[in-house]
Amino acid sequence: MSQAAEELKVELAKLPIPERAELAQFLIHSLEDGWDVETEAAWDAELARRATEIKKGDAKGEPAQIVFDTLREKYS
Repeated sequence: MSQAAEELKVELAKLPIPERAELAQFLIHSLEDGWDVETEAAWDAELARRATEIKKGDAKGEPAQIVFDTLREKYS
């Protein structure tokens, strides 16, 4: 990585989390060949649906530790 990029990384790491998240999203999208508006809209709708399920108490969740333990057991 270039010196300029390394310096940018150091400075950007000092930003508040919301600003870093926005920059991360921008950079990820900049890697894509084209902006797929339909796919983005579909994901937004899916995330909204899932958030509604969680808020209403309709979603069944599992503690993260159980999920991680299961994945470690499966893939280790």
